[in-house]
Amino acid sequence: MKWIICLFLSLSTMHSYAQENANPYDVQVSVISEDGHFKIVASYQAPIDICTAYAFLTDYEGAKNIPGIIESKVISRSRNKVRVRRAIREEILFFPVEMKSLVEYTETPNKLIAFEQVSGDNKQYRGAWRLTEAKDKTLFKYEAIVEPNSIIPSIVIEYFVRNSIRARFESMAQRAAQTKFSDSFACN
Repeated sequence: MKWIICLFLSLSTMHSYAQENANPYDVQVSVISEDGHFKIVASYQAPIDICTAYAFLTDYEGAKNIPGIIESKVISRSRNKVRVRRAIREEILFFPVEMKSLVEYTETPNKLIAFEQVSGDNKQYRGAWRLTEAKDKTLFKYEAIVEPNSIIPSIVIEYFVRNSIRARFESMAQRAAQTKFSDSFACN
């Protein structure tokens, strides 16, 4: 009996250690479904300074490297407002789904990037990225409200969102950690 308990504790410890190593950027994701929309709250840390983190988030055309995003093109810039046309392609239950949107970003350098869909396939998409510097890393915080406009049942969309969003943020965290920008992106 003792060996079973020891084996169980050993396996639990190894599983816990593997989970910590599998999440080196402390990726946290929460998806709450209510009244036909989703509230997504996520965060991760990357070992970069806040200037590089801000440059990473505002590299809108570089977002094409994130899984699912097939187009990300800056349409206009005016002071601290940037409009970006995006197209996303996903597969939900073996059916390809493509969504397009025009999103306006309002930039507050090295602190906040608020966004709102101006037009597109969702009824609503708005939220913000917040950056906080801590020692030798930057904390990225994301909050968004998404209200799909789809013939796909809400339960199917919820399943997809809950099972795919974490991988997206993990991919972003890994890309952020590997980001190197030239001096032209230095803090002002």
